[in-house]
Amino acid sequence: MTLVNAAVVTSFDRPPRYQRFELREPPEGTIVVDVLAVGLHPRVRSGASGRHYTSTGTLPMVPGIDGVGRRADGTLVYFAADDDVVGTMATQAVVDPRRTVELPADIDIAAIAAGMNPAMSSWVALRKRAPLQPGQRVLVLGATGNAGTMAVRIAKLLGAGEVMGAGRDRARLDALAAAGADATVQLTDDADATAERLAVAADVDVVVDYLWGEPTTHALIALLTRRTDRGAPLDWIEIGSIAGPAITLPSVALRSANLRLLGAGQGSVSPREYVAQLPSLVAELDSGRIPVATRTAPLSAVEEVWTAPEEPGVRTVLAP
Repeated sequence: MTLVNAAVVTSFDRPPRYQRFELREPPEGTIVVDVLAVGLHPRVRSGASGRHYTSTGTLPMVPGIDGVGRRADGTLVYFAADDDVVGTMATQAVVDPRRTVELPADIDIAAIAAGMNPAMSSWVALRKRAPLQPGQRVLVLGATGNAGTMAVRIAKLLGAGEVMGAGRDRARLDALAAAGADATVQLTDDADATAERLAVAADVDVVVDYLWGEPTTHALIALLTRRTDRGAPLDWIEIGSIAGPAITLPSVALRSANLRLLGAGQGSVSPREYVAQLPSLVAELDSGRIPVATRTAPLSAVEEVWTAPEEPGVRTVLAP
C-alpha cells in the first residue's frame, strides 16, 4: 500500500481537502510519476463537483486531469490522466505512458501545466474535428475566457485569414487584439442589439463555441439569417457550455443553411488522436507563441485556493 498526500474530495458540495490517500497499485503497463505541477482548470472543478458528463459519482476521489511530472529515470513529462476517480492532484500519480509527452529539461512546467488543457480544446477542434483551411474566417464565442483567448491566437497560428472574438467583458474584448483578433463583438442581454453586432461575423466558416446555452441560441440564428450565401458551409464546434447545457434549435436552421454542428471533447476524439496532437502543442507553448499567465500555490493550500476568487486571464497551478 502506498500513501500519498493529495487533494481529496469526500463530498461533491465541498472543496477538496489536503490529506493522505491510498494510491492504487499500478496496473501492468503503467508507471508512477512524481507530480510537479497540476492546473486547476474549470474541467477539474466540474469533475470535483460531480457535474462533468464523465463523472461516475464515485467518492472519495482525487481531482485533476493532467499535469507535469518526473519519471523514475528523471525525465520530465506532461501526462493526461485516464481515471476520473484517482486524478493528478497528489504527490504521485499512476500514468499510462502512452498518454505522456517528454518535455525539455528547462521548460516552464507551470506554463505547461496551466496551458495544455485550455489550449488543447481549440487546438484539437481546429486540427481534428473541423480542420481549419488557410484563409478561413473564424468566430470564437466566449473569447474573453482563458481558453477562448487562446482559441483566438491558435486560429491565427493555424492559418485563419480573419478571427473574431465575442464575449461580454468589454475590457477583455479590447485586449483580444494583442492575441490576434481582427474584430470583436460584445454580447449583452439585449438580444436584438447583439444580433445586429454579430452581423460582422455572418460569413464566417467556423465557430468555436465555449458558451452554448441561450447566447448560442441567439447567435446561431443571428448568423444564419445574415449569411450572404446560406449554402456556404459553416462548421459550429461546441467545446464548452459555461452559459448553459442546452440550446433551442429551430428545424429551419438545419434546412435553410449548410450548417454542421460538431462537438470537441472526451469521446468525440479518441485518446490516441488527442495524444498525437500534444507534442506540437507543447512546442507552441514552450516557444511562447501561445502565452499563458500563471500563479502557483502549494497543493497543501488546495482548500483555500479552491474557494479564492480567480484573477481573469490567469490560470492557477498547484505544486505538490
